[in-house]
Amino acid sequence: MNEQVDLEELAPWLVFAITLVGGGLRLLLLRTKGLWLDETFSIWLANQSIPDLLDWVSKIDQHPPLYYLLLHFWIGRFGDLPYFTRLLSALLGAGTIPLIYLIGKRLSGAVVGLAAAVFLALSPFHIYFAQETRMYTLLTFNAAVALYALARLLTDERVVQPIGSQLREYVRAWRSPEPIGPAHEDEFSYSRIYRDKPGWRGWIARHNWLPLRAIETDLAWIGFILFTAATMLSHNTAVLLPLTANIFVLALIRLRKQNSSLHAPSLGSWVKAQIGILLLWSPWLSPFINQVRSVDQRFWIPEPTGAIVMQTFKTFLNASAPMAPGQAIVIWSGYALVLGFGLLHLRKKPSRLLLLLTLFALPVLGELLVSLRRPIFYDRTLLWTTIPLFLLLAAGVAQFRYRFLMLLVLGGLGTLNLFAVSDYYRFFQKEDWETAAGYVALYAEPGDLVLFNSNFVVIPFNYFFEAYENLYDIRVNKQGVPRDLFDDAVLEPLMTESDIPELLSLLNGQDRVWLVYSHASYTDPTGLIPQTLASQRELIQQRDFYGGQVRLYGLP
Repeated sequence: MNEQVDLEELAPWLVFAITLVGGGLRLLLLRTKGLWLDETFSIWLANQSIPDLLDWVSKIDQHPPLYYLLLHFWIGRFGDLPYFTRLLSALLGAGTIPLIYLIGKRLSGAVVGLAAAVFLALSPFHIYFAQETRMYTLLTFNAAVALYALARLLTDERVVQPIGSQLREYVRAWRSPEPIGPAHEDEFSYSRIYRDKPGWRGWIARHNWLPLRAIETDLAWIGFILFTAATMLSHNTAVLLPLTANIFVLALIRLRKQNSSLHAPSLGSWVKAQIGILLLWSPWLSPFINQVRSVDQRFWIPEPTGAIVMQTFKTFLNASAPMAPGQAIVIWSGYALVLGFGLLHLRKKPSRLLLLLTLFALPVLGELLVSLRRPIFYDRTLLWTTIPLFLLLAAGVAQFRYRFLMLLVLGGLGTLNLFAVSDYYRFFQKEDWETAAGYVALYAEPGDLVLFNSNFVVIPFNYFFEAYENLYDIRVNKQGVPRDLFDDAVLEPLMTESDIPELLSLLNGQDRVWLVYSHASYTDPTGLIPQTLASQRELIQQRDFYGGQVRLYGLP
């Protein structure tokens, strides 16, 4: 039997096995890492009522609400322990693996799809975010569905038909009183038996049900519209996805070459799809504008440099610990070689190659261009762009043609990723807020004042401290400095010298004052809070924890 036929038959089982491996890596040691600040913020928001959640997101966050809303219902069903809050991301990450296979198969065959699925399953970068209670894996999942729908549309010759025409024809046939293609008189048919009967069987028999293939193009349009909007509602930088798709597709429509391996939709259908996406996203437009203004005024991401951009690309491929220079050159040269083979493999289908290059490069360039005004270039916001990158790598594997060489290259790169994943499991630490909360709970006395240099810091501390408060009836006063989260709705206020008098007023009448100090480079870069406390009180004790420090001040 032909080898390609064998692979086509085995592919579903291989994808299932690859997904199991990738899912297992995402579930492995899921509860062992500490919850860091952003994760507890997600849990805190998700525990709010839906109106309060939407209000807090629009006031103090820089992200859309879709992930928080999904996590709200997820927590309502499974609880907010670290394992279960991260489980949502892990499942979404595992679900993206078969999606990249489908995209690769659609664009360049089963070999490319399978190789891309292996790269995604073993990717340290993806495994890391699949074990985090944040929106980046949801962002990638939604983008993967949107890209698969786009790939189906551009590889379907029926895409030139007006959008919705297949559904209209399906409904017309469904409502037709006469059967389509009636069976011969001597041919057995359940439809003929139940057609005049009452009940649900008769209702089904009295309608014509066309095969799903009759409406698959319109279903792809629906999927593209829904999941492009969902991607934009997963992260604000995802507006670059429809922008990139528009640049490519409008160019395809404009050129419309007869020998192109992709089919351009009609301009009218494409415009209708963009209107649909805009309508679904439009309820978030006003908060989006407010968040953009907030980021434009002040944001913590550093200005991208050539070194940062290069490190981002390296992280996409293999997020491992620092390597010796000679070893690093060999590894990155290997990746570059396989990427070069990928370009070579797709040279006979230039439009498909250009699609993948566009989907990867334009979002990166878009973030870099915006960063000329206000830095937003950040590797995790571009997590979804690794889908076309892995597809290009997979095309490089397919270029080797012989299965032995394919397995050798894929196994070598996969092994490198597994070493990086093992480094993550063994060495990577997240912030240890449980230690900070436990330390304060152990030594706290009634009436103590607990100060926080950032309102962001209040949330992870409370996540662990509230259990001690309830169990041991600990009564302390907690206050953000220089502004309080719940009184002022400011997440990361900057401490300035003008805020010192207000801090001094907080100390009046307080014999014991705790300071939970973390992420100070953004909220208290000059150390004004500990300097002020040291001038008024004596440092009694302190405890360092991974991510910050706890200090107790008292009267001399």
